[in-house]
Amino acid sequence: MEAIATDFGIEKALKQLGVKEVNEGTSTGSRWFSNGELIESYSPVDGQLIGKVKTTTKEDYETMMGTALEAFKTWRLMPAPKRGEIVRQFGDKLRELKEPLGKLVSYEMGKSYQEGLGEVQEMIDICDFAVGLSRQLHGLTMHSERFGHRMYEQYHPLGAVGIISAFNFPVAVWSWNTALAWICGDVCIWKPSEKAPLCGIACQNIAAEVFKANNLPEGISCLVNGDYKVGEFMTTDKRVPLISATGSTRMGKIVGRTVGERLGKSLLELGGNNAIIVTPDADIKMTVIGAVFGAVGTAGQRCTSTRRLIIHESIYDKVKNAVVDAYKQLRIGNPLDQHNHVGPLIDKEAVKMYQNALEQVVAEGGKLVVEGGVLQGEGFESGCYVKPAIAEAQPHYKIVQHETFAPILYLLKYSGEVENAIEIQNGVVQGLSSAIMTNNLREAERFLSHAGSDCGIANVNIGTSGAEIGGAFGGEKETGGGRESGSDAWKVYMRRQTNTINYTADLPLAQGIKFDL
Repeated sequence: MEAIATDFGIEKALKQLGVKEVNEGTSTGSRWFSNGELIESYSPVDGQLIGKVKTTTKEDYETMMGTALEAFKTWRLMPAPKRGEIVRQFGDKLRELKEPLGKLVSYEMGKSYQEGLGEVQEMIDICDFAVGLSRQLHGLTMHSERFGHRMYEQYHPLGAVGIISAFNFPVAVWSWNTALAWICGDVCIWKPSEKAPLCGIACQNIAAEVFKANNLPEGISCLVNGDYKVGEFMTTDKRVPLISATGSTRMGKIVGRTVGERLGKSLLELGGNNAIIVTPDADIKMTVIGAVFGAVGTAGQRCTSTRRLIIHESIYDKVKNAVVDAYKQLRIGNPLDQHNHVGPLIDKEAVKMYQNALEQVVAEGGKLVVEGGVLQGEGFESGCYVKPAIAEAQPHYKIVQHETFAPILYLLKYSGEVENAIEIQNGVVQGLSSAIMTNNLREAERFLSHAGSDCGIANVNIGTSGAEIGGAFGGEKETGGGRESGSDAWKVYMRRQTNTINYTADLPLAQGIKFDL
C-alpha cells in the first residue's frame, strides 16, 4: 500500500480487523470458505488496491444455508435477554475496534474519517438499543368474548433473515438489521456491497469472535459475497422468509417483486430525493449549516442527502448567496485527513453519473451557480474526486425528479404560503427524508400535519440527514415503505401469533355459534 494508506494507519487497521490480502468471502462465523471468483476492492481515496475477496458460489451458499438453519434451532430457544447479552458483547468489541473499523470504512468507501467513526458509533448505539429491547419483546393480552377464555398475542423468530446492504453505509445498515434480528432469535445472512466487501469481512470477524467465545454454533452470523447474482440466491430462496435490502429504487423493485412472488417478506430502504423548505421565518445560519452538510456530507452519497432546497422568493437571493459563500469554504481531499470536508465518490461510474446530471440540468434550462467538475492532479489520482455543485432549476425538470448519488444541490423557488412549498417537496416519487426551516409554529405544524410532508422522516429546523437510532428509519412511495432501527421496527423480524386458551370444561364457539352433536 502506498503513502496515504501507511500515513493514516490503514495497514495496521486491516491487521487489527483480520482483513487479509486475499479473503474468503463466505462465512458461517469462524469458518470461512469460498470457491468463486475474486472481487478486487480499490480505494476511491487513492486508487490503491486494498484487498481481494473470493465470491460465493451456489454450492458455497447451500453449505452456508444448511449451517444457518441448523443454528437457528439452537438460537431461537435461547431466552431473548440471553441473546441480548451476546449483542452487548458484540457492541463492546465494536467499542474496542471503533478506530480501525472507522478507518476501513473511510478508506474503502471514501467518506470522511469522522463519518466513518460515526458509522461505527451507530453500530454501537443499535447494539445498546437492542440489549434493552431484548427484555421488551412484548405482545398484547385481549379480552375474549367467550367465558373462561384467555386471548393474547406473542411474537416468534422468523428464521433466516437475508440482508443486502449498499456501499454508502457499508457497516451501519447491516448492524441496524442484525442487532434487532439477533435479539428476536433470527440468524442473519449478509451480502455486503461488492464495492465495499472488506468492511463485511471485518464485521464478520468481530461477530465470529463473540459467538465463538460464548460456545455458540456456527451459522448465527453468516456472510456471502458477490454481485447481484449472489443476492438472487437469497431473494429466490423460500428458506429466507425476510429480505432486507438497501439500495436503488430500481434494485428494490426487483427484490420486492421476486420476494413477493414467493410470498416472502421484504424490508426495502431505497432512494431519496430529499428537500429542505426554507420559509421567510427561517434562521438563515441554521439553514446554511443544515443544507450544506446535507448536500455535501459523504459527497452526496447518503440516501438522506439534501438534493433540493425549496426557498421562498422573498429570501431566495439571500439564502442562495449564503449557501454559495459557504461552498467556497469547502475543502475537498483525502477523507482520512480531518481538515477536509468532502471526500471522493465511490468510483468512476459515479463520477460519470455526476457529470451527466450537471449536463442534463443545463440542457433542461437550469443554471449552475457553483460550477462542478472532476478534480485532477496531486491528491486526486483516483479520479473519483468532484466539486460539489449548485444549480438553479425548476421542480419539473426530469433531473430534479431523479436521485443522483452525488453532491449536486438544486435551488428551487416558491411563492405564497408554505403549502405551495410542501406541494413541490412532495412532487417526486421518492419519500424518505424532508425538513423545514422556520420559526413560525403554524408553518411547522402544517408541515407535520396530515396534509404536510409525505416522507417517512420530517424534521423541523434540522437537515434531512442524521437520523437517530431511537426512531424508526425509512420512507414512503418509491423509497420502499420499510422501517429499520428504533421504535417498533423489531416486529418485522418476527412472526405474530394470536393464542386463545380455554380453561373451562365447555367448548363455546365464537360469535355465539351453536354446533351441538
